Amino acid sequence: MKKLFLLFIPLLAIVFIASSPKKTCEKKCCKKKTAQLMSYNKNGITLTELYSPEQFAGAALQQGTVTSMEDLDNNKISVQYTASNYEFGKQTSMAGIKSCANAAGGQHVHCIVDNQPYFALYKPNETVQAAGDGQHIVLSFLSRSYHESIKHKDAFALTTVITGKSRYTARYAAPDLSGPMLFFSRPKGEYKGSETDAVLLDFYLVNCDLSPKGYKVKAEINGTEFILTKWAGFFMEGLPMGENKIKLTLLDKDNKVVDTPNNPTERKITLKPA
Repeated sequence: MKKLFLLFIPLLAIVFIASSPKKTCEKKCCKKKTAQLMSYNKNGITLTELYSPEQFAGAALQQGTVTSMEDLDNNKISVQYTASNYEFGKQTSMAGIKSCANAAGGQHVHCIVDNQPYFALYKPNETVQAAGDGQHIVLSFLSRSYHESIKHKDAFALTTVITGKSRYTARYAAPDLSGPMLFFSRPKGEYKGSETDAVLLDFYLVNCDLSPKGYKVKAEINGTEFILTKWAGFFMEGLPMGENKIKLTLLDKDNKVVDTPNNPTERKITLKPA
């Protein structure tokens, strides 16, 4: 009887192990690997979230202005950048296998004045041209060599500058930079050959994030509407050759247009065969 009891114990152990649920990994690293990328498909246009392995942990940007009086009179803005955990001019890891256009000059800053098409700045000290007299909102953020923005909280700088001779006589109220803001980054200009296969859609958010129940971005691509609930870069595929129109609008939790400068913003780009 004792022998039968001893034999029964390991049998119970085997049954218990076989019937116990498997443990799932709760570590952040595992979740990151298994997280699904966002994807949308409508009217022959596909948007697929871009995953970039190089995340630039701790990357930060500080901006100063060293504009002379003469430059300001001519609507020029000189900027001086200091970056940490980031290298100007370096090719971002795996840039060669990305489908989107890649800058030969390497990693750089996108400088956006009044939500106009950005200036790509490859050196810490540069000068950009404002469109005219007045007060300008200037956003600068760190970019990968293939133009996808680095979306860390310290990877951007936002400021205002008053340019032109009118500043001697006019009075300008400082704009409120504390509210939610959307800046259009990519696409830009003209794309040729293989660059047309997957065109990068990227934008920059300040003072807000996206979620299904919060702020959203409405992307209208040649009239086809997509509602984006995650702040990320996206590959646009299925765009026709020739002119394409992209319009971005920041929406609030009630899907209403947010009252913020330059919202919405529209761009036209051109795709050409090789």
